[in-house]
Amino acid sequence: MKRFMMGLVAVLINTAAMAAVDVNSATQAQLEDVKGLGPVKAKAIIDYRQKNGPFKTLDDLDKVEGFGRKSIDKLRAELSIGNRPVAATKAVAGKPVKP
Repeated sequence: MKRFMMGLVAVLINTAAMAAVDVNSATQAQLEDVKGLGPVKAKAIIDYRQKNGPFKTLDDLDKVEGFGRKSIDKLRAELSIGNRPVAATKAVAGKPVKP
């Protein structure tokens, strides 16, 4: 029983650690915990969000200083909009979307 409980706790901790961070409600510290985001990019997200309102899609991050298509695609698995799963990358100029 003790082993089972320890295993359950480990699974719960890992599940919480793997949860995507909502860019519309995350604090700077929460954003900084995302691999690929440091203090500068986390602050840029928050500043943009405060000035322009919530993000509608993760693709809106390309409007934030310091973000480009490649960095957004790398962060896609780590971030969410409103705690819902994020759709796959959109096709760009005739390029097919990878499943």
